[in-house]
Amino acid sequence: MLPYSLYLHIPFCRHRCAYCDFNTYAGQSKSIPAYVEALNQELVGMAQASGERLAVHTLFFGGGTPSLLPPASYERLFQTIQAHYNLLDSSEITIEANPGTVSLSYLKDIHALGVNRISFGVQSANPFELRQLERQHDPQDVIHAVDWARAAGFRHLNLDLIYALPEQIMQSWEHTLDFALALDPEHLSLYSLTIEEGTPLYGWVSKGMVSEPDPDVAADMYDAATARLAAAGYTQYEISNWAKMGTDQVVLACRHNLQYWRNLPYLGFGAGAHGSAGGYRMANVNGIAGYIRRTQAGHWQHFPFSPANASATPIDTETEIKETMMVGLRLVQEGVSEDGFKGRFGLSLMDRYSREIGDLIRSGLLEWTPATRRSLRLTTRGRLLGNQVFMRFI
Repeated sequence: MLPYSLYLHIPFCRHRCAYCDFNTYAGQSKSIPAYVEALNQELVGMAQASGERLAVHTLFFGGGTPSLLPPASYERLFQTIQAHYNLLDSSEITIEANPGTVSLSYLKDIHALGVNRISFGVQSANPFELRQLERQHDPQDVIHAVDWARAAGFRHLNLDLIYALPEQIMQSWEHTLDFALALDPEHLSLYSLTIEEGTPLYGWVSKGMVSEPDPDVAADMYDAATARLAAAGYTQYEISNWAKMGTDQVVLACRHNLQYWRNLPYLGFGAGAHGSAGGYRMANVNGIAGYIRRTQAGHWQHFPFSPANASATPIDTETEIKETMMVGLRLVQEGVSEDGFKGRFGLSLMDRYSREIGDLIRSGLLEWTPATRRSLRLTTRGRLLGNQVFMRFI
């Protein structure tokens, strides 16, 4: 059986940023102890419902701001996971962190507990842009956080950056890229800003206080980043993700996110967390208090369902095929494997999608891998127009 990935959502923040529409809450740190206990209960209940010690090869603590949890909370969670799951020795264990919320001693403590990958939400190296986004750090905080992470022993570091900000010019974006590259991370994630309804930034745009991002400018910034990162020795392995090559000549990709992009099973724990396993997609209730209450009630049914679930949607084969194409094509080098697709669904890519593939290849948006022709992937142009490609398959 393929190993699972576990995602644990930590919804606490000191301040909710102007662009954020994630399931996060500011000013509720007093609920952290009860929330951690609820996470433990959900982890134990899921393991018991499965009837076996599930093999796990990645853990990801996302948020929110997971670095607001004290090391003792992580120690408790790791003890639970190790007691009830088969956490493989080679597991990737990632924590997201905001610069300005960590210290050298904190990073040493969580690294000693087993966290071996850290992702810092840098977003910009421009102080004005950081204030515009209502981020609570400055560039110097980023430098300190990276230096401390290295001193604590972290050898796998990701930096998140955002481009196409309101009023952002190319020079500022290039400065952010140069700033990030000077810190020499193993991995970089670059995201174009989206204006989400209900956020302060959406209100500012609606009132004309700031301009809406220009898609042409966003495309130019994406192209500039692609060239700049390639020149710096980074391999683009996913539409928004780049990584260095490891000593074994394997790209240092985020293995947890590869689980999503390969449409493989994962379990989500915590308020608002999602999972996909056993032919279902699950979503937990969003609120912290509601999550704690449901988990404490403990009305377990059978795997992979949790008492914290707000919804559970069956995934039939047709849906699974469509989703495998949509997420798999995000992997710009790997793409969707012909052999893997046929082994999973019993038919070839051309059997299922001959017209769509033919049209998209003629349009210059898709290609077969040149050497082997055994995988279908986006072309360079297709990476800019990915949504148009995905829509043909879903």
